[in-house]
Amino acid sequence: MRDSSPPSSPAARMSRRAVLGFAAAAPVALAATAPASAATAIGGEQLGRSGIQVRGGAVLPKKLTAHSWVVADHDSGEVLAACNAHQRLAPASTLKMLFADTMLKKFERTRTYKVKDADVADVPEGSSLVGIKPGLTYTVEQLWLGVFLRSGNDAVHVLSHMNGGIAKTVAEMQARARDLQALDTHVVSPDGFDHKGQVSSAYDLTLFARHGLKNADFRSYCSTRTADFPAGGKKSFQIQNTDRLLTGAWGLGTYKGIIGVKNGYTTNAGNTFTGAATRGGRTLLVTVMHPEPGGNGVYQETAALLDWGFAQARAVRPVGLLVDPLSEGGARAVPSSTGMPAKGAAGVNASSLMGGSSWQLVGGAGGVVALLAGGAYALRGRRRKAAEIEGRHRR
Repeated sequence: MRDSSPPSSPAARMSRRAVLGFAAAAPVALAATAPASAATAIGGEQLGRSGIQVRGGAVLPKKLTAHSWVVADHDSGEVLAACNAHQRLAPASTLKMLFADTMLKKFERTRTYKVKDADVADVPEGSSLVGIKPGLTYTVEQLWLGVFLRSGNDAVHVLSHMNGGIAKTVAEMQARARDLQALDTHVVSPDGFDHKGQVSSAYDLTLFARHGLKNADFRSYCSTRTADFPAGGKKSFQIQNTDRLLTGAWGLGTYKGIIGVKNGYTTNAGNTFTGAATRGGRTLLVTVMHPEPGGNGVYQETAALLDWGFAQARAVRPVGLLVDPLSEGGARAVPSSTGMPAKGAAGVNASSLMGGSSWQLVGGAGGVVALLAGGAYALRGRRRKAAEIEGRHRR
């Protein structure tokens, strides 16, 4: 990026603090397009590399078209194979796994709530809906079935308003992502709908699924195939899970040993899916993001990778690891050079505002400047000075 400001302009005279303030508020799209840094990748260096990563075992399935995917062992957390694991992409409704992991313990399943007009007024146009009607009373369990089975953004928004609002819920989801060390994820809306800057990665989505499945309610909801949903009075209608590997819909057939977990689709994201299955006492997780559009491709590629994983789990050597949450004793995967999280304006974790990334190992303020190389440098108008600052703060 060329600097369009003359040396004497205010932009050229911006202080280091002002540049960092800009960095903390900059669009996530800038970080989302930057290349991964293998040496600092969460879960291991090999997961930060581009392209397919696998060590040993038989040849991977043919015709894998997804931009990014991960195959991992649920119990050990070992990543058996991956492709662009930390590439930040639009997650679509797979982000609802993080929503559920953040919110499930907030309300008892039997609690009832009468929906108000305001609770669904902010549901984005074009959203997937379960069919919630203002004025009707629902149990929390019914709302969660609407989230998991029909991917209902209306149900997500009702639960979010029960929690104090969309902004509060988004903040809690972002904090939860940081605790899970899902630093590729930036949350803009709790429903996963297309919003500028809303990103995640195959690695992070796999983290969400792995941790979510530890919760009995999460596991129950994501494995439910059909349920009755209130229509008013004594009437109800049946809703079906949109996970085609779980229901066998659209000619796929039910995948043997399938547990769940969550699928998604938006115009921007295309298809995304995280699936889990158990065979022979082993549970595997597979996340597939952005395969070639159309048909059953996201499910077929997931099934093929699950088949490969079950057949090759003992023959391959791990290429990385799904890290544990910090709140559960997990080691911090990316400390800064000072031993403290990199901070931006107002004490906000700058890299988390950028969707998180493997760049967080680049310590302190210089890490943010390095991350925004081009954007921040251009604003400073002094590339050589910026490089000196970067050098002082790199590890």
